[in-house]
Amino acid sequence: MTFQDIFKSSFLENISDVSLFDMALALLLAYCIGMFIFLIYKKTFAGVMYSSNFGVTLVALTLISTLVILAVTSNVVLSLGMVGALSIVRFRTAIKEPLDIAFLFWSIAAGIVLAAGMIPLAVFGSVLIGLVLLVFANKKSHTRPYIVALRCESHESETAAADFLQKQVQRFVIKSKTAQKGSIELNAEIRLKDGNTDFINTLSEINGVQSAVLISYNGDYMG
Repeated sequence: MTFQDIFKSSFLENISDVSLFDMALALLLAYCIGMFIFLIYKKTFAGVMYSSNFGVTLVALTLISTLVILAVTSNVVLSLGMVGALSIVRFRTAIKEPLDIAFLFWSIAAGIVLAAGMIPLAVFGSVLIGLVLLVFANKKSHTRPYIVALRCESHESETAAADFLQKQVQRFVIKSKTAQKGSIELNAEIRLKDGNTDFINTLSEINGVQSAVLISYNGDYMG
């Protein structure tokens, strides 16, 4: 191959396949939608520890998927090579929150739809998904389950504490019970009637109750 053959290559011809305006518009919209997804994730996050790096990843995924699809749609040969290259990628990072998977697919899908030229679908679809997530995430906190960990001295104090709890909460279900000499540990799932948790203070003052702990439970549960 001579020096002239390099310039006769179709590499330089591929530069004009996607116009600069289309690239700028697609990447700008991808950034805006990625930031919208990031704000929805930040607003609806209900896990233990919030990671800002994951939010930045959502924005980057939207931009990257847009960039890849723009290249694929401009060249059929490149699309075949891209499929082969992406097929060898393996992800080892564990997803701790199930809802994070939805945000990852949302970012990738938004980038793909934008690069395909379906701008109204990408914009209105993202707005609709964001509103749905906000509605389900902003449910009142007293409908969520809590765990009450009780330590009592005797069976009489355990019965008194259980009767008091049943009157104060909407739902009371015993999950585990450990009985030792001079001590009874009880774990129960409860649903609050409202957002008030002052009944735990009164519960700890019942005669024979050594401690009462209220824990927010964000795991999977049956409604």
